[in-house]
Amino acid sequence: METENDIRLKQCHGTVMAIQDVVDILNGKWKISIIACLCSKKMRYSDLLKEITGISGKMLSRDLKELEANLLVTRTVLSTQPIMVEYEITEYGATLKDVTKVIADWGIKHRQRIMEK
Repeated sequence: METENDIRLKQCHGTVMAIQDVVDILNGKWKISIIACLCSKKMRYSDLLKEITGISGKMLSRDLKELEANLLVTRTVLSTQPIMVEYEITEYGATLKDVTKVIADWGIKHRQRIMEK
């Protein structure tokens, strides 16, 4: 017979596993910023590079590929001259919009708290 403590430990384990899954998918310095940018509009690669201060082209390419592999972002090659590539959040990826908002709100409060020291 499971005790109340056993049930709590299983719930905690399940929560920790779920968090680890999210961290594995969104790991790194830039992915959440990329998602936040794409939640507001479609963007070309060069626009993302300009918008996300400090990210290198190599890192942006790598992270976009990983986000695409996880079905969070779509990549569309436009038939223009020169060829342009546009990125868009998927419907599934848009489910992270609230997460990015909570993180941004917390970041603003944290920055203010630290600056007050």
